Amino acid sequence: MDPVDALAMAGGVAKRRHLIAMSSRRQVDRAARSGAIARGDRSTYRLPDLDRAAQRALALGGRVAVLSAAVSHGWEVPSAPIRPWIMFDHHASAAGAAGVEVVWGDLSNERGLVLSERRTVLDCARRLPFDIALSVADSALRHGVDHETFIADAARLRGKGSAQAREVARLASPLAANPFESKLRALAIRAGLDVLPQGEIQVRGRSDRQDFVVHPDVVDRGRRLAIEAESWEFHTSRKAFERDCHRYTLLTLDGWTVLRFTWWQVMHDSDWVLACLSEFRERVAGTGRRAAS
Repeated sequence: MDPVDALAMAGGVAKRRHLIAMSSRRQVDRAARSGAIARGDRSTYRLPDLDRAAQRALALGGRVAVLSAAVSHGWEVPSAPIRPWIMFDHHASAAGAAGVEVVWGDLSNERGLVLSERRTVLDCARRLPFDIALSVADSALRHGVDHETFIADAARLRGKGSAQAREVARLASPLAANPFESKLRALAIRAGLDVLPQGEIQVRGRSDRQDFVVHPDVVDRGRRLAIEAESWEFHTSRKAFERDCHRYTLLTLDGWTVLRFTWWQVMHDSDWVLACLSEFRERVAGTGRRAAS
């Protein structure tokens, strides 16, 4: 796989060893030399949007903000920003900001070229579509942003986007492994399902095999639904394939429905994924089935 495509699938930031596993050492080194991907610290690579956003912010007198700031903090996002996000103070001029996502805000408490992590997660939660906002918030928590502070900051917001920001703060979780899983969970929430990331399920082993615990990517316990975000790079070995078939079969025998969606479906055909999840909810509602595990 091309390293740029691999980085996009990984959320814009990836460890070198993971990127090599999805591509190859030669391709990664070539992409880095050409500038197609950029070095973060010694062990990570990222898409080069930060450099472009920082240059534009400096030239325009603004600050790197929202999705561009999330990338600069090393957070994984569903896709790299097409245009740099630059915030200007309410009293400043944004003259010459062609090709930029312009946002306005109070910058009196901001000191750096890139808005703080605390400000960034809040701005993303209120300004971006729900599925992208939740993906960014999950990633921010994985990278150390304090959840209680995020919830408290969102509670103080007023005006446009404040209701969504509070919902995103409430639902955010560091347990989601990547933006793929986060967006899948966001679609499930939009479909009216009551889901948790990496929900724990006790599975009966059958025959002479012991019971074991599995953690599907997204779980609705009440509806006994396990939703999996399937990435081909994690199923390249026979052992992994056998393991997944084993657990999916036993989940089904225990009365769980297992729905599996690919990265492409979730990221590029989300209306279809949403329709499937909504149909499942409606079918369960029609049968009156509701059983806690």
